[in-house]
Amino acid sequence: MSSQAVKKRDHKSYLQVIMISATFGGLLFGYDTGVINGALPFMSRPDQLNLTPVTEGFVTSSLLFGAAVGAFYGGRLADRFGRRKMILNLALLFFLATLGTAFAPNVPVMVVFRFLLGLAVGGASSMVPAFLAEMAPAEKRGRMVTQNEIMITGGQLLAYVFNAVLGVTLGDIGHVWRYMLILCAIPAVMLFIGMLIVPESPRWLASKGRKEEALKVLKQIRDENRALDEYKEIEEAVKKDEEFKKASIKDFKAPWLRRILLIGIGVAMVNQITGVNSIMYYGTQILQESGFGTQAALIANISNGLISVLSVCFGIWLIGKINRRPMLIAGLSGTSSALLLIAIFSNVLEGTAALPYVVLSLMGLFLIFMQGCIGPVTWLVIAEIFPQRLRGLGSGISVFFLWIVNAIIGFSFPVLLGTIGLSATFFVFVALGIMGIIFVYKCMPETNGKTLEELEEEFRLKYDKSSKVTLIDKVQ
Repeated sequence: MSSQAVKKRDHKSYLQVIMISATFGGLLFGYDTGVINGALPFMSRPDQLNLTPVTEGFVTSSLLFGAAVGAFYGGRLADRFGRRKMILNLALLFFLATLGTAFAPNVPVMVVFRFLLGLAVGGASSMVPAFLAEMAPAEKRGRMVTQNEIMITGGQLLAYVFNAVLGVTLGDIGHVWRYMLILCAIPAVMLFIGMLIVPESPRWLASKGRKEEALKVLKQIRDENRALDEYKEIEEAVKKDEEFKKASIKDFKAPWLRRILLIGIGVAMVNQITGVNSIMYYGTQILQESGFGTQAALIANISNGLISVLSVCFGIWLIGKINRRPMLIAGLSGTSSALLLIAIFSNVLEGTAALPYVVLSLMGLFLIFMQGCIGPVTWLVIAEIFPQRLRGLGSGISVFFLWIVNAIIGFSFPVLLGTIGLSATFFVFVALGIMGIIFVYKCMPETNGKTLEELEEEFRLKYDKSSKVTLIDKVQ
């Protein structure tokens, strides 16, 4: 084997190490958001936290409101201190907050530590995709960034499996939910160890004037010629960014940047109005509502996690084959159709033995479209549409809105389920899904097959013309 081939293999191997290490943040994201699905029925017992539909909503949504704050400030902190350093800090916060939730004696303490855990989840949701996007070569960026989605869904699957195993074997023990929660400490330790051995983003290093370090990192993850070419592109982008002051929300006053920000926010919100997290957080309750017992619902819910992982794997393959925009529209059409069928059959088959199995099957169909199309495209577009100087801030703001919508849904779903019922609740999500399709069709640009620097230049040329009236300006 030639020395050139050996170096190429080494570059690929090191990129794999970087990807696996960073995406433990996604695993933590998935486990912490998925574990509540099975823990809630046990936490709600009178001899435990005695949750009502409202306090159940608070316990669930406290993490999500924390995630909104973590996503917003996490991006800015990553811009200031570096992606790698901040992900290391997140690993420590994951570990400490996990211990806090596992040993919480009452609802207020649980809500506080769930909020702190949310800060880590939100920070990971904005930092990890941005870090991966900056480390990946252009032709592999889609697949590398969406590997994080596999880890997110993998974390949810692990949560569902452990929930089912613990719920069936130790269900008679009142505090079994504590065992479910504390398991998350293990991947937190693995994330910390993994991030100790990976380098900082070369784009961040270049933006801070540490150009020799940036080139050194590029040579570790690219071949010599490509590293030099990519370094020149980064250097040119940094020079353009030096014309501006420190990144702030005021920078988005420029029409082209304002449009990018609104697109990022819109794509993030579309991800949530599908109703995906009503299934990921309350899947066990939905199955109970349709007719399953608690243990049967816990076991059946594993299929949702497995379908999610397999669908994301398919989505990663698919995202390298087709454009982002049609993939997102197809996904939204599929999720809205699945929820419409759940709403219809919940009325038509109410009280029958077939209903729980029909609902379970349609939840699986929903997740195929959600995790196979919508999820990978969402995180990838948010990670790649913003220019280097504003990437942390822009992705942080976008993901902030994602988590705010997530939190609203997380809080309101058990209340809606208890008041208007399963069918009417899903009709609401169908209407929101149709609105999402319209937004993507009219507003979202195509980003496939271009470097981050090429995307920035294209947006500048297309939307930074004073004579051009953009769609956003028309709306205003």
